[in-house]
Amino acid sequence: MGEIEAVRVMVVDDHPMWRDGVARDLTEAGHLVVATTGEGRQAVRIAPAARPDVVVLDLHLPDAGGVEVIRGLRAALPEVRVLMLSASGEEQDVLEAVKAGATGYLLKSAAAAEFLDAVGRTARGEAVFTPGLAGLVLGEYRRLAARPGTPAGDDGTPRLTERETEVLRLVAKGLSYKQIAARLGLSHRTVQNHVQNTLGKLHLHNRVELTRYAISQGLDD
Repeated sequence: MGEIEAVRVMVVDDHPMWRDGVARDLTEAGHLVVATTGEGRQAVRIAPAARPDVVVLDLHLPDAGGVEVIRGLRAALPEVRVLMLSASGEEQDVLEAVKAGATGYLLKSAAAAEFLDAVGRTARGEAVFTPGLAGLVLGEYRRLAARPGTPAGDDGTPRLTERETEVLRLVAKGLSYKQIAARLGLSHRTVQNHVQNTLGKLHLHNRVELTRYAISQGLDD
């Protein structure tokens, strides 16, 4: 069994026992836990000094929402990757977190091995999708595409290619990247790239929407 590549991780969760348990699992797996905190705003403050590769972030914190924390983290450390954890699949909250720049999403009920695998994949820049999240993202693209009076590309609305749609649909059905690659005759890396592209387009759309809002409110003066 080969050695894993150590990942610098910051754990942000307001439940001390869960936070400490996650930190212990990460350390025992060979990763470096550079910081732990139960507050989102403190996470943003200490991130530049801690320099995590991955932030494991609870979706709901008492002092700040997940979207606010993600934006703060990415402003402080543009290259940081965020793995969202949630006790349940709150659809709109999860989708907004992904659009704000989260790399992936995992339920807290995931097994330790699945969690550790997700941290490693997040560090490598892979999108960590549960089937439910893939379905949410696919639904969001359909909603955007169905808006009246918006010809493709005219308003910054993202469009999926047929292949991206096909890959996302299979993820939503619960197939692994490896299984999808075999079914479609693609490489594992190509499947990952298609999923990454779908996330990237949503991130871009979110920035376009924020810019449009700022302009409409006169916030660009």
